[in-house]
Amino acid sequence: MAAVTVRNVRKSFGDLEVVHGIDLNIEDGSFVVLLGPSGCGKSTLLRMIAGLEPISAGEISIGGRVVNDLHPKDRDIAMVFQNYALYAHMSVFDNMAFSMQLKKMPQAEIKKRVDWAASILDLTSYLARFPRQLSGGQRQRVAMGRAIVRDPAVFLFDEPLSNLDAKLRVQMRTEIKALHQRLSTTTVYVTHDQIEAMTMADVIVILKDGRIEQIGGPLAVYDKPANLFVAEFVGSPGINLMHGEVAAENGAPVVRSGTIVLPLSPTATVNPGQKVVYGIRPEHLRPSSNSSGLGAKVIVVEPTGAEIHIYADLAGKEVCAVTQDRLQLDPGDEVRLMPLLDRIHLFDQATGKALAA
Repeated sequence: MAAVTVRNVRKSFGDLEVVHGIDLNIEDGSFVVLLGPSGCGKSTLLRMIAGLEPISAGEISIGGRVVNDLHPKDRDIAMVFQNYALYAHMSVFDNMAFSMQLKKMPQAEIKKRVDWAASILDLTSYLARFPRQLSGGQRQRVAMGRAIVRDPAVFLFDEPLSNLDAKLRVQMRTEIKALHQRLSTTTVYVTHDQIEAMTMADVIVILKDGRIEQIGGPLAVYDKPANLFVAEFVGSPGINLMHGEVAAENGAPVVRSGTIVLPLSPTATVNPGQKVVYGIRPEHLRPSSNSSGLGAKVIVVEPTGAEIHIYADLAGKEVCAVTQDRLQLDPGDEVRLMPLLDRIHLFDQATGKALAA
């Protein structure tokens, strides 16, 4: 195991800089997810850590050793790719053993390591099969097994679940997290799927346009987003956002957004006239059974089983509310929505930075 340190790392393609001076400390044994939209630089950063992409400036160290000029095979890392990259003509055993065979390790040691990895990944009964005889999930486990047998200091995962169906992705998320808990190997995992990040990570690093927007635990970045981008990117259904201006009503601070008066906590540190973006997550916008709350008209009701998602028109703005109550609502019905005052997010309109709500 080893810590990974990235210091002021930059990457340019010609005159175009795509990674802008990233600083990141990944603790030994942690599971860190690099999360962001396509083109944000997350895969480029992972490939620079792996040595598959040269850095333009800065320093990367693994286990206290600077690896800028080291070949990937000398960095003590193992990488699992989006495509399984298995050898079709080799059995599962030979696919997993291949790197050790290249190093001319003793056959007894190779068999011991493959059998150990296969037992962890539930592949023991598939060792004689070929990749074409396996399901997508089994192939991905073989790719993981090939990485495990190397006993690396760091695991690198580049969107490994993208080619799997929804049910299999859920299963593999659990398997990868359980594998990490068992091996405690430092893991860096790239994904654009915020559900993967939330369910698997110890620490999430959210990137945009080659820069880090926020670093924190899954619930920290969800409950206290540093800016508007993070608030919008993390969460499903997405956060409700309304542009407005701070005002006072009956001595209490509110946000006026068109004809809507949005309540704030009495302790909100805002100033009258301040231009803000008012955010409330769907699960914190509660349908009210009395006349209090914001009046809205139901557009669509989506029962999901555990929850009901209510999409409604709030003075021309579509918002989403989530409830576990079995409400009987139809399109066109009037509904009152009550924001939880201690769960409101405020952002500065000009900078997008979070304000104390």
